Amino acid sequence: MFARKVAARLKPNSLTEFKDLMEREILPWLRKQEGFLDLITLAVPDSREVATITFWDHQGKAQACNSSGYPEALKILGELLDGTPHVKTFEVVNSTVQRVALARPREAENPVQESEESPTHPCNIETSFPAAIRPCTE
Repeated sequence: MFARKVAARLKPNSLTEFKDLMEREILPWLRKQEGFLDLITLAVPDSREVATITFWDHQGKAQACNSSGYPEALKILGELLDGTPHVKTFEVVNSTVQRVALARPREAENPVQESEESPTHPCNIETSFPAAIRPCTE
């Protein structure tokens, strides 16, 4: 699995519009791309710094997105960006993201722990992440 990180600085007061465009325009396009697994959008609190991390099943598919979709994404987000984003591709060598993402909302909504036999327990939920990076030790 591979991850593409795009780090950028936004123009003042544009974070809300950035988040909206990511949800309405960029994410639907990404979901149609072969090999796309997931997107994480990050923002530094009280700052204009943002980053996106997309996950891909193969390096070639991540690179294909860079050549075909990245220029279009820059057009969509261009008026919000302050400068040129920095792009870097990584190989994912380890991850616990899936367990954290699933566990946090459940803990807030339901303090009762689920057993491993439950169909909604993190170990039993089908995901697009390879089994090798979603071990369950609960």
